[in-house]
Amino acid sequence: MALEVPEECQWTLKDSEIVTFTTKDSGPGGQHRNKTESCVIMRHLLTGIEAKAASKSQHQNKRTARAILEARVKNFYDDQKYEALSKQKADARGSGMRGDKIRTYRDRDNVVTDHRNDAKLRLTDIRSGKLEALWR
Repeated sequence: MALEVPEECQWTLKDSEIVTFTTKDSGPGGQHRNKTESCVIMRHLLTGIEAKAASKSQHQNKRTARAILEARVKNFYDDQKYEALSKQKADARGSGMRGDKIRTYRDRDNVVTDHRNDAKLRLTDIRSGKLEALWR
């Protein structure tokens, strides 16, 4: 799943929720990369999500790391919202098993069983329109 960078006016993090570290980066790039603290790591305190940017300019890295962090945190909260909604829908839908039934209609025995209050009614009465027996 690709992360989309949110528009600044649409969704932003508070500065008090972010911790910023600068460090020396490692890897290819020579002396400049190994001796200057241009690598920026940002951590969102509430979720623990981190973002890292490591190019030559520290200022550009701060902007990049912030954008990545905001996208990751937004994605995290969107996933949580989606999971909560999915759980709510699944709970409303039920499991589809026998225990979810409200009534059982048995044509062979001419019986309707209401499982909510264990009432047994005649199927012919229900079919003829005598529904008040269901609501007792």
